[in-house]
Amino acid sequence: MTNYALTQLPEDIAKRLPRVAEITRNTAETQITVRVNLDGSGVSRLHTGIGFFDHMLDQIARHGLIDLDIDAEGDLHIDGHHTVEDVGITLGQAVRQAVGDKKGISRYGHAYVPLDEALSRVVIDFSGRPGLVMDVPFKAASIGTFDSQLVHEFFQGFVNHAFVTLHIDNLKGENAHHQCETVFKAFARALRSAVALDPRAAGAIPSTKGSL
Repeated sequence: MTNYALTQLPEDIAKRLPRVAEITRNTAETQITVRVNLDGSGVSRLHTGIGFFDHMLDQIARHGLIDLDIDAEGDLHIDGHHTVEDVGITLGQAVRQAVGDKKGISRYGHAYVPLDEALSRVVIDFSGRPGLVMDVPFKAASIGTFDSQLVHEFFQGFVNHAFVTLHIDNLKGENAHHQCETVFKAFARALRSAVALDPRAAGAIPSTKGSL
C-alpha cells in the first residue's frame, strides 16, 4: 500500500482523516468496545480473554497499519464462541463506520502471505454486500485451547456487518497455528490495500453504480 501525504489528497478528503470509529456492543453474552483508526500505524491494545485470539487480532493491526483497541468481556466459562463471533461483528461495524462513504478508496485488496510451510490468500471487496467464501482445512481441531472453527465465526461476523465480500483460501499448510496466522496476516494486508485512499480517484465512489 502506498501511504500518501495528506497534502497530496484533495482538501475535502484530507480533512476527514484520520478515519476512526468507536462501537460498543452489549448483550447478555458479551460486552465489547472496539476503537479503530484505519489511518493508524499498527498500534494495538487488546483484551478478549483469549490469548491466541488476541495474537491474531494483533496481526490485523500490525500488518494492516490499523490502530486497534478492543475490550471484550464474554461468557468464557461456556466457551470462546460468543466472544470471538461478537468481536467480529463489532469490528465489522467499526470498520464500516470508519470507512464512511467509501469515496476515494481502492475498494479491492488482495494478499498472499506465507509462514514456513503454510500459504494463504485473502481477497476483499468493499462491495456493500456481505459475503464470505472460506476454504481453510485446518489440520487440527484446536490451536492450543482455541477452537479452530471460531476463525470462520469471526470472519462471518465481520463480513455481515462490514458489508464486504471476502474470499479466504489456505493454499498450503500442515501446522494449524501457521495456517491461521497466514489467514489473519493476509486479511490484514488485503484490508490495508482496500481502504487505502487513491489520489487519482479522490472524491469518486469506486463503482459504476455510483454507490456502494
